[in-house]
Amino acid sequence: MGRLTGKVAVVTGASSGMGKEIVTLFAKEGAKVVAVARRKERLEELAKNLSGEEGVVAVYPGDISQKDVNEAMIDFAVSEFGKLDILVNNAGIMDDMAAVGDFSDEKLQAVFNVNVFGPFYATRKAVNTFKAQGTPGSIVHIASEGAYKTCAGAVYCASKSAVVTLSRNTAYMYKAEGIRSNCIIAGGFKTEISGSMGMPNMEAYGKLKANLATAPAPGDPIEIAKAVLFLAGDEAGYISGAELAVDGGWCTA
Repeated sequence: MGRLTGKVAVVTGASSGMGKEIVTLFAKEGAKVVAVARRKERLEELAKNLSGEEGVVAVYPGDISQKDVNEAMIDFAVSEFGKLDILVNNAGIMDDMAAVGDFSDEKLQAVFNVNVFGPFYATRKAVNTFKAQGTPGSIVHIASEGAYKTCAGAVYCASKSAVVTLSRNTAYMYKAEGIRSNCIIAGGFKTEISGSMGMPNMEAYGKLKANLATAPAPGDPIEIAKAVLFLAGDEAGYISGAELAVDGGWCTA
């Protein structure tokens, strides 16, 4: 029996990188997982590849920058599997490294829609679902060293600071209901997130090089998945409001 046997989880950004590894590890540990991302074909391939594991993967194609998708994916989990136990707010995109004097309105809207508004809508829906069920629940947010270091642009760093605050506030406000909220502070990893950057602002990038040079070599996304598994499950039942750095020691630089 796996560490998440009997649990129902929703994981966003599940088609690649960290999200894919989280879904894979959850399924191996017995969870029933709703895998959410825009690329349906990748989700279906992931579900097929995990069909022999103890857990079950259900595919939910959708863009989590949309409020309706964040609400519907949780409704789908409840209708498909009868309840919700775990939400992992993993999906995220990068900005173009621009400083506050140079960000575009389009980039601000795009990054905040995915990195901030998506987790806010999903967390609201999850909290109210847990309360309606009368059950405890676990929420894990994937933030970034960008919340603390100037290692990206103003928009991305601000978005990840918002995620950290969302996590801590949720943990405080719902501790009486047994709803846990924790945050992973991710360093650099081998994922596809750089593809969301577009052409970087080269003036800003030149200023950021000194900070970026202090980062360790990019990590394997499985390291994030292992940390999420711990925080999401019952082993971390007395942990809420935590910020766990998974960054190869970058936080010490």
